[in-house]
Amino acid sequence: MKKFGFVFIVGLVFMLSFLPYVNGEKPQEKKAPQSIQHIKIPNSVRNITKENTYPNPTQDIPKLQPSELTQKLIDSSKVKIENPELIRMLNETNVNSTPFAIGYRATIYLGQWPLHYESSETAPNWEYQKINTNYYDNRGGKSPYQIHYVQEAQKIVRGGLTAKIANADDVKKMMLLKAMEKSGLPLAFDTVIGGGTKKDQVYNIPPKRLGYLYGYAPAVNEKGKVTYGEVYLMLKGNKKMIIVKNVTSQGIGAWIPVQDHVSFGFAATERPR
Repeated sequence: MKKFGFVFIVGLVFMLSFLPYVNGEKPQEKKAPQSIQHIKIPNSVRNITKENTYPNPTQDIPKLQPSELTQKLIDSSKVKIENPELIRMLNETNVNSTPFAIGYRATIYLGQWPLHYESSETAPNWEYQKINTNYYDNRGGKSPYQIHYVQEAQKIVRGGLTAKIANADDVKKMMLLKAMEKSGLPLAFDTVIGGGTKKDQVYNIPPKRLGYLYGYAPAVNEKGKVTYGEVYLMLKGNKKMIIVKNVTSQGIGAWIPVQDHVSFGFAATERPR
């Protein structure tokens, strides 16, 4: 009877241990991941994709998916790897396993690479570069005169890195991907506004005034740091892993134009500017 009572008590305690603990506090809820707040475009900035007489190529850069082997190699690294070109090279790597690989060991040097880019700031400059001026003299007029934007000459707007850096092309790709993700804007390091591009929005020049309609190409100023390292592929028996040595970081910035967008500024004055 004592034995039965002991078993009963142990079983009761065991069952109670699975019941939720009740107290005056509410259970903590899992916080939802914070969504990225894209940059808000002001009313003075207009999309000219349809009106642009120069068809800019779309800058939709797909995020390269690592193969199963590449993903295992990336996961084995203690340093984050996001460089699309390095991932592409690893995707083309084929290492076969063999049951007789016991005791086999090899280290293959893959070179020094920019491994990943970490963004610290993505800020717009809506008047990055002046691209056009439309002008009309209404000083002798008796009623308002309406003007609208007409691009007088083709304009090429270029961005770029703010400092010299190793493997600049790889770094630019990583910065472009991050800036597009954070800003939600169509970005490209080079964009063209074709001559004869028009926008129908009207601006009124009062009588006895000179009217100026300025067009600017907007851009995003991207800042952050890029991490470099010497990458080794290590084969040890049937195991494969990535070893990164001599890791360094460097601050970097870039100007990246906003594609197919124009920022307008209008002024009506009594005297020429």
